[in-house]
Amino acid sequence: QVQLVESGGGLVQAGGSLRLSCVASGRAFSLNAVGWFRQAPGKEREFVATISYIGGSTYYADSVKGRFTISRDNAKNTVYLQMNDLKPEDTAVYYCARRPGLRFSTQENEYDYWGQGTQVTVSS
Repeated sequence: QVQLVESGGGLVQAGGSLRLSCVASGRAFSLNAVGWFRQAPGKEREFVATISYIGGSTYYADSVKGRFTISRDNAKNTVYLQMNDLKPEDTAVYYCARRPGLRFSTQENEYDYWGQGTQVTVSS
């Protein structure tokens, strides 16, 4: 069993920054890829960023490329999402999830454990 807990969300003005954290407990997820997804009100959940198990490979949605950075510290069982130059359209609940494999994926249905989410609100 793996438990994921996100933190770091909040209210920020456009152009500001936030860093989200995803801490895993239970079975360590150092051998698994991890992804961040988000869901805005009235919209389906969408892929944001993902990182391979070691952290050497990352992939981003076009909408966040160049502004968001995903990283991980396996010693701390933690994955981060640094979000810079935030825009009102980034407002959403952000979720981290574990993929049972070494390689990352953008496909939501390939992730098996999910956190409860953290709210990010960007004001204009």
